[in-house]
Amino acid sequence: MMRTLWNKIKEPGSFRDPAGFLFYREGSICRQINQVYKENYEHLMNSGLYAELAKDGLLIPHEETDIADAVNSDKAHQVIRPEKISFISYPYEWCFSQLKDAALATLTIQKRAFAHGMSLKDASAYNIQFRKGRPILIDTLSFERYQEGSPWAAYRQFCQHFLAPLVLMAFTDIRLGQLLRVHIDGIPLDLASRLLPSKTRLRFALLSHIHLHAKSQKYFAGKRVRTAERKISHASMLGLIDNLEGAVRKLKWQPGGTEWDAYYEDTNYSAESLDEKENLVANFLEQSDPKSVWDLGANTGRFSRIASEKGIPTLSFDIDPACVERNYLEVVGKKESHLLPLLLDLTNPSPGMGWNHQERSSLRDRGPADTMLALALIHHLAISNNVPLERLADFFASLCCSLIIEFVPKEDSQVQRLLFSREDVFPNYTQEAFEDAFKVCFTIRDRVKIPNTQRTLYLMKKNPSEK
Repeated sequence: MMRTLWNKIKEPGSFRDPAGFLFYREGSICRQINQVYKENYEHLMNSGLYAELAKDGLLIPHEETDIADAVNSDKAHQVIRPEKISFISYPYEWCFSQLKDAALATLTIQKRAFAHGMSLKDASAYNIQFRKGRPILIDTLSFERYQEGSPWAAYRQFCQHFLAPLVLMAFTDIRLGQLLRVHIDGIPLDLASRLLPSKTRLRFALLSHIHLHAKSQKYFAGKRVRTAERKISHASMLGLIDNLEGAVRKLKWQPGGTEWDAYYEDTNYSAESLDEKENLVANFLEQSDPKSVWDLGANTGRFSRIASEKGIPTLSFDIDPACVERNYLEVVGKKESHLLPLLLDLTNPSPGMGWNHQERSSLRDRGPADTMLALALIHHLAISNNVPLERLADFFASLCCSLIIEFVPKEDSQVQRLLFSREDVFPNYTQEAFEDAFKVCFTIRDRVKIPNTQRTLYLMKKNPSEK
């Protein structure tokens, strides 16, 4: 008997590739592989490429399921169920080294594919996710059979999604990585070329892959180029990939000099108070018993690790690229598998983007978290950014089920520093007003004064009436 489609929902952002698409079935993520991709999929599986990449953590593993699970069975060749990624992040939420590692992983995959008679037909940064702290390709349909003499179809996309933003971040300004949020298909090379300093033209790889590549795109725009004119030998293809890899590996960015990267060196907490705060956070986490944790304003992840070291999948968000960079480098160095540092401006969080606002999900649509940490954060939002307490309570309630939040009163030296250069127009910023505002959305389960400070740590549970 044919299964009904009521429990099969297509992923809104998976529609551009005729080879197949993602859909959800009974809480699982599935991928339909269409007949048009049959030859490529069979070669991927039979050549040993899939097994090698999956074993080495470079390609998401999957299991094949019943063809009856297909959404369009007349077009389907196979249905697979990939391992689920706990949180989908985007390139504009990554720090410099995350994007660099994702780029190097993509090039490694391309070289492995080439050795098995295949090639990546696209090199979208959105096809890479972070699993157990390391980048992994999640698009099983990215491979195609290599045809002798064919150029690398994904070359331009790799340069726009990876090389251009990395070079801009390394040579111009780390904040230019946020151009990926504006240009969903990668930073245009002519724009990157104009923004880069002239010294980048002295590096042959950057001259070739960015500046001359941009001129070539402009010259050939609108012109028809026959395939025969674009032949590239096997050796030249390998040379291209090696050259790109060398260019990416040489790119460096030293985190430092930003507003919050030395926060713990300039705080009013004593070592003993910080230890006590860690104990309180750990205790509140035990009470809430979460399956997932989001730490907002995490700095370098000191308190995020209280959750991740318990084996809880933890997102460690911060607005400062240097903090996120240091956090990620620690994840890599210690091989931490449950912590994912990400860039996030809470006053302008990641929105729904792309076609019909659905190709890239908003931060809210990727939640909620079981438990959220908001430590030493609320005064920055309420005073530095003029967000009323009621709006903060409503925002947090939309993102979590339980909340561990720290209230920092006006008497605290950090708040006094915020008020030093501006008029105090916040008469309602009091602990009583804070509790009243949050009680609308949350029930206060516990509150503890942090020893040797004027701060209070709260454990709250979202009210059942809040959706």
